Amino acid sequence: MDSRTSNQWHIGLVGYGEVGRILSEDLRARNVQVSAYDLKLDGDQASTLRDHAAAHGVGLAASHAELAAQVDFLISAVTASQAVPVAQACAPAVKPGTWYLDFNSASPGAKQRAAALIDGAGGRYVEGAVMTSIPPYRIKVPLLLGGAGAAELAPLLLDLGFDAKVASSELGVASATKMCRSIMIKGLEAMVIESFTTARAYGVEDALLASLAETFPSIDWEKQGAYFFQRVIEHGRRRGEEVREVAETVRDTGLTPWSAEGTAERQAWIADLADDGLFGRKGTPEFARSADWRTEADRILAKLQAGE
Repeated sequence: MDSRTSNQWHIGLVGYGEVGRILSEDLRARNVQVSAYDLKLDGDQASTLRDHAAAHGVGLAASHAELAAQVDFLISAVTASQAVPVAQACAPAVKPGTWYLDFNSASPGAKQRAAALIDGAGGRYVEGAVMTSIPPYRIKVPLLLGGAGAAELAPLLLDLGFDAKVASSELGVASATKMCRSIMIKGLEAMVIESFTTARAYGVEDALLASLAETFPSIDWEKQGAYFFQRVIEHGRRRGEEVREVAETVRDTGLTPWSAEGTAERQAWIADLADDGLFGRKGTPEFARSADWRTEADRILAKLQAGE
């Protein structure tokens, strides 16, 4: 077992989006050396990412390979569809014995393919399944670990500030748990957007909310509705990709993933509207920040009525 303390690690973050930046902030607060790489460092968001890195003392690499070659612990936090390609890009440069924590919401099959690439290159792959939304919990988000090295990595992660526990030494168990949860959670997001927007179009939203409150009195449907709209508008692209992985997970059992496929389509559709600027431009104060879901539903309905 590695005896290094938390501030003796050099951690590399593949993916410097919302998740990567949150992890980097919390790790740097513990005086952990952190470097990162993101494809968007070469795009129109580069200045935002570079400013954040400079403010928090995060080193930036020029490629996956450069990052993998300089660190002794890699954390992959990208979109679901990129889980395997990122492992493929990092594997040739991974130093022997380097830990590789796959933070991505990918199917058990994708995690197994990524593991084969990293382990085959001499790294030590462990799957991580994030079990709820990261922002409220930050680095202490509940995290399930899986794979042959999970039990050894768990205490190291705890020392770094994570809230991690071992789900299984068998690869795929943690991600299967996450995928089954996402059928419900991401599906509920999509259903709320579809239900609430339709109710708004017919002018029956107050009756709908009253009925839901009677059936599920512990849920504040106004607040929950606003939260779901905000999260999908802001992160629908990532969520859509995740639910496509969910659909593959369902399909691998022999079931047809009707619900998951519909959820993926709804999440991606909202993401397309967001990319077109319907809800305000990303990075502006008004983007996906309405405390009233009706504001966003009205924007959707106005666009549909305009035939756009």
